[in-house]
Amino acid sequence: MNLLDLFLKGGMVMWPILLCSLITVAVIVEKYIVLKQANVNPKQLMSKIRTALSRNDVMSAVDACNNVKAPVGNILKHGILNYKNGPQAVKEAIELAGKEEIFHLEKRLSVLANMAGVAPMLGFLGTVTGMISAFQTIERLGGNVNPSVLAGGIWEAMLTTAFGLVVGIPALYFYNFFVAKVNRFVFEIENSAEEFLSLVKSGQNEEEKAGVTPSVSEKKKNPTRTVFADDDFFEPKDE
Repeated sequence: MNLLDLFLKGGMVMWPILLCSLITVAVIVEKYIVLKQANVNPKQLMSKIRTALSRNDVMSAVDACNNVKAPVGNILKHGILNYKNGPQAVKEAIELAGKEEIFHLEKRLSVLANMAGVAPMLGFLGTVTGMISAFQTIERLGGNVNPSVLAGGIWEAMLTTAFGLVVGIPALYFYNFFVAKVNRFVFEIENSAEEFLSLVKSGQNEEEKAGVTPSVSEKKKNPTRTVFADDDFFEPKDE
């Protein structure tokens, strides 16, 4: 007896379980690809960004983020594009981009969690309905049932539970695996964002110290007039 024969003997409940298995496989493959692309070295990226911004080369920093193709790169790129607008603008841009990227990382994980719960429950439902059908057969035959016939009806009813667990257990495993990966990525994103904000604030402080306050000699060369002279408003009288 092959797998197809076992599937068909399980009854109508096997079809929803099959649908759950297809959804589970699709989500697992999709999340694996997404999280694999997100797996980058944030420290190496921050080193490139710091080097570029130290030369005041914003476009090189943006290119470094574009080459990464990961959530942390996209988040930091939004911050770099607002680099000249000050720390508050950078913080707001990073927070907005961070919410969007974290949403994409966590997307469809709830579907995987649902499949981990729904598939075994469908299996139990199939077993219950199969047992009901088996006992109806016993009643119809007036209790004159061969033990082998009774055993055959019971094991056929148990098939749905087995198939439901075969779908539910991997779904639960990969759900917890992906949640752990997403939590690690979120931690790395938060650390990189804080490091970048510190870099922006330190850069602003250096610019403020660099040359906004005029020197004492410049003040002596160009004294400030606090009042207007009479010649500004009145023409001199002819003597």
